[in-house]
Amino acid sequence: MAKKIKRLLVIGLGLIGGSLAKAAKDRNLYDQIIGSSRDYKTLDEAIKTGIIDKAVQDIEDIATEMGDGDLVVIAVPTLAIPAIISQLQPLLSELVTITDVASVKGSVVEAVNEVYRCSPSQFVPGHPIAGSEKSGIGAVDAFLFENHQVILTPSSATGCDHIDRVKKLWIGVGASVSEMKVVDHDEILAATSHLPHILAYALVDMLSSMRKNQEVFRYAAGGFGDFTRIAASDPVMWHDIVMANKKAITSALGDLTKHIDFIKQAISLGDSEYLLDVFAHARETRNHFDQMRENKTYLKPIAQTVDYRVSPGGCIKGKVVVPGDKSISHRAIILGSIANGVTNISGFLEGEDSLATLQAFRDMGVVIKRPAKGCVEVHGVGLNGLQAPSGPLYLGNSGTSMRLLSGLLAAQSFDVVLTGDESLSKRPMERVVSPLRKMGAVIAMNKNGLPPLKIKGGVDLKAIDYKLPMASAQVKSCILLAGLYAKGQTSTIESVATRDHTERMLAGFGYHVDRKEFSASLRGKGELKSTIVNVPADISSAAFYMVAASIAPGSDVILPHVGVNPTRIGVINILQMMGADIRLSNKKEVSGEPVADIQVRYAPLHGIEIPVDQVALAIDEFPVLFVAAACATGKTILRGALELRVKESDRIQSMADGLTVLGIDVTTTPDGIEIEGGSILGGEIDSKDDHRIAMAFSIAALRAKEIILIHNCNNVATSFPGFVEQANKSGLSISEEKR
Repeated sequence: MAKKIKRLLVIGLGLIGGSLAKAAKDRNLYDQIIGSSRDYKTLDEAIKTGIIDKAVQDIEDIATEMGDGDLVVIAVPTLAIPAIISQLQPLLSELVTITDVASVKGSVVEAVNEVYRCSPSQFVPGHPIAGSEKSGIGAVDAFLFENHQVILTPSSATGCDHIDRVKKLWIGVGASVSEMKVVDHDEILAATSHLPHILAYALVDMLSSMRKNQEVFRYAAGGFGDFTRIAASDPVMWHDIVMANKKAITSALGDLTKHIDFIKQAISLGDSEYLLDVFAHARETRNHFDQMRENKTYLKPIAQTVDYRVSPGGCIKGKVVVPGDKSISHRAIILGSIANGVTNISGFLEGEDSLATLQAFRDMGVVIKRPAKGCVEVHGVGLNGLQAPSGPLYLGNSGTSMRLLSGLLAAQSFDVVLTGDESLSKRPMERVVSPLRKMGAVIAMNKNGLPPLKIKGGVDLKAIDYKLPMASAQVKSCILLAGLYAKGQTSTIESVATRDHTERMLAGFGYHVDRKEFSASLRGKGELKSTIVNVPADISSAAFYMVAASIAPGSDVILPHVGVNPTRIGVINILQMMGADIRLSNKKEVSGEPVADIQVRYAPLHGIEIPVDQVALAIDEFPVLFVAAACATGKTILRGALELRVKESDRIQSMADGLTVLGIDVTTTPDGIEIEGGSILGGEIDSKDDHRIAMAFSIAALRAKEIILIHNCNNVATSFPGFVEQANKSGLSISEEKR
């Protein structure tokens, strides 16, 4: 029996259709690529240049021959699609998959349903977010779709096999594929694509009517060229798009007109503060757009992978000021955004993770200013004032952002999707989603309980009493944030105390929390009032220098204004049990959080069995504590630390692997590790893209006999921007290598 030929028919060989045909042909995705066009010259050129294998002017000549597994792509102007569908409907088998590339989906779906008198299972509406100002067969680019998105808008009646075929085509030509509702697609594209084209056409048309238009264009700056570049696109195509998406575009134009009127009024009245707010907010939002679209970091983009080469030896001396507390920075932005009034934050950690939280609230309509380094001004919108973001909230590498925001957003009136980078997308979210579902939240995840999280809005949450199966401040905080919106009293009960920053800060915002040793309770439907938040230095960042000074002979370091919250000082307690020389002075309370200056001098360490009640108090500091254990005499034993396996990496295994490379005897258990102190050698370490793993092994080099090369250190910026520069000033010797 002869093998069935797998065919792709592309109707319309302009830029999109021709590029798709060429890309599929070059990658051998089909046995035969067929092109259809009413223009004979276009077909002739497509054959000569190898864009297609076969040309047909009349689709009736090929449509009846197509069968199961074959795919038809309609790549004609939007308003011409109904005629093509009418022509195809009586000819194609229902086993043939049909898709399109129109940038408007509502009118296309309506036309298809009218022709078929139902929603056909074989039709998969699609829209590649790619293009060029050039058009026609001469503009064909086989790489046009690489690293671009394609949006599919299937209905509930669309067949899964047909959707899979279309996905395989687009993925095969280098694109990524996502799905969206038709109405959401048209509203979003109206604002982000159709409206900018209308504005570009309108501006160029206005300037062309000026008496001195030649001078206008001759002296136009680069910004004019960048903005109006899209006005060189095919006018017929854009006429069709605008006419097909009238409702959504009219709405977007109305919103823009109101916004421009406000700006016009501000200019007329000399309201410089309003103008500065608009421009600053727009700049930050535009930068975030680039970061989200290209999966970039929030700080200065690093185009290459960064490794650390750390020379052996050295000691730590002097005063070292570490960045602000990450946990408190997150919570200050969250609570400030839903409070009434303006909250001023100082000492804010300008690292990747906390900036992700900041931008998420900007995306939900909160005005947040950053007037100076470490200072943030949050214009709260109240408990019910958040607005639906225009798309998914991209949270980078921040698990704290995703877990805390899932609780807050489960009670909003709008749907929202929480996404992150590759690392965050592998982190389990079931432990926050499960209690939220008990409260009535509707949240969908990928298989195995992984992000993205799709949270349905408009749900009334109910209060619960929840006993945490595993100690976690993130889970506790998630539930309490959801409890702000629930009717009645929400309570969390822990087996051991975890960090209580959320409870302390809620009190600082005037919201009563009933606290006992292992429980926290609050009543929903209250009000948060703006306040002043002074973020202390992060004890998790200070921990690296505390261990560094403890293990390197001759060290003497002072770490000022460090947060010493009783639920966070496990690292101090554990190091002192091991024999470390640590002293606290200048103790005081700032914004509800205890702070102190910490002095650490070198002292020989010895191994211990870490008390279980200290585990939750030092959960983020264990990577560097494992380095301290490797430099101590005797054995250090840790148990009850299962949470370490679900951090940015499996921190038990990541540290065990690295320490083994460095010659340390290590044994892992399901919830802990045993480390026999010894001599640290040199070697190559994989940080697993985990910032704390990378920094911990940098500290280990102080006692190493040879160079330690640490791979994949880009994510250090998530919690400690400027780590390498500061570490080198303090006594380490780290060089960054990019590859």
